[in-house]
This record gives sequence, C-alpha cells and structure tokens, in this order.
Amino acid sequence: MKVLIVLPTYNERQNIERVISLILTTCSNCDLLVVDDNSPDKTAEVVEKISNQEKRVNLLVRAKKQGLGTAYVAGFQWGLARGYDLFFEMDSDLSHDPADLPRFIEKIKSGCDLVIGSRYTNNTISVVGWDFKRLLISKFANWYATTILKTKNLTDITSGFRAYTRSCLERIDLQSIKSNGYAFQIEMAYKVIKEGLTVCELPIIFYERAGGSSKMSKKIALEAAIMVWRLRFGR
Repeated sequence: MKVLIVLPTYNERQNIERVISLILTTCSNCDLLVVDDNSPDKTAEVVEKISNQEKRVNLLVRAKKQGLGTAYVAGFQWGLARGYDLFFEMDSDLSHDPADLPRFIEKIKSGCDLVIGSRYTNNTISVVGWDFKRLLISKFANWYATTILKTKNLTDITSGFRAYTRSCLERIDLQSIKSNGYAFQIEMAYKVIKEGLTVCELPIIFYERAGGSSKMSKKIALEAAIMVWRLRFGR
C-alpha cells in the first residue's frame, strides 16, 4: 500500500522539520508531500533541504496563499496521479500526533473508506492546551454542522486528522469542492457519506500547536456556517 501524507504549510518553519522527522520515523512506508503557499518565513526552503536528502519527502510550492482546502485538493491530485493508495490529511504544527498514523492504517484495512481522528468520541474531550472558550466554539461547530447535515453519528466532523482511500477520493469530484477554509473538512466528510461510503472515527488526542500562529479567522468560520446550508440543500 502506497501511503501519502499531505501537509499544507503557511509559515510553519518553526515546526516543519520536527513533524517531518517524527512522521518518517513513525511510518516507515509513508511518503510526504508538503504543499506550501509561498510562506514568507521560507518554510519551503527548509523542506527543500530535507527533500534533497530524503526521497520520501516531496514539495509542492504554490505562488501565493490559497487556503487549506485547495492545498489538500492539490495534494490529493498530485498523489492520485502518482499511484498512491492511501491519503492522509494532517496538520503541520504538531497538533496531530504522528504516532497515531499506524492506527489509522489499521482502521482503513478493516474496511473504512474515510477515517476521521476524533477528539470527542464516547462523550469525552481529548484536547490539550485549549481554553474553555475555544473548546466551546469547537463543540458548537460540530453540533451545528452535524445537526444541519443530519450526520449526528459523527462526533468530530471538523477534525483535520484523516485518512482517505484512493477509491474514496476518486468517487468524490475533487474539482467540485467549493470550500477553502476549515469548512473543507465538513464538505469532504459530507460528500463521502452521500456517496454511500464508510466513514469511521478513531479516538485521538489533539494538542495545541507547538509554534507559530493559528490560521483560524472570522472569515473562515463564516464560510463554514454558510457552507453547511448550501450542502444541506444541494447548492
């Protein structure tokens, strides 16, 4: 099984070298693709140096900041064209633990088309480093999206730690993906469900980013709030 981990980056110079090292150590059969949006902090330069020494690390640099959703779509298309079988979404800021990667792979092998790493399975909250306000916003966002889209069986539809099979991505028309911020996670999960594919959740612990600053903004949150209604009514 050829495995590709897609890491979108924008000003992640502080974290990228460490996260790449941890992934390569933890997942010996995984390749990486860093999709960098021309980071002003020269994240791409760090990745390029690593890729020159490690053939499992690849770099795709885009001309400007274009957002999370388009970065993942570009990464998936890159991997589909090169024959990969399994695709991961993963943050580049150490919020997601690379040690969980083998657990995702085993879950995929059990028959899942999409595995979502959930912070909230079994009525638990597995988040380290968030204040109450941020946790409340996250929980509300999940409730809001799953209620409108009637996907209440999912506890963490906004999670960005995921694994998709090749056939899953091929069934979704990636060109049709409309959202670009964190709404991308909701849209992708919903489209997988609408295709009748199997979505599974896996308990994870989410850690506050190790360095740099969050990309969350009011514009991104508003996009997600509006997008769920468009999905609900097929627009």
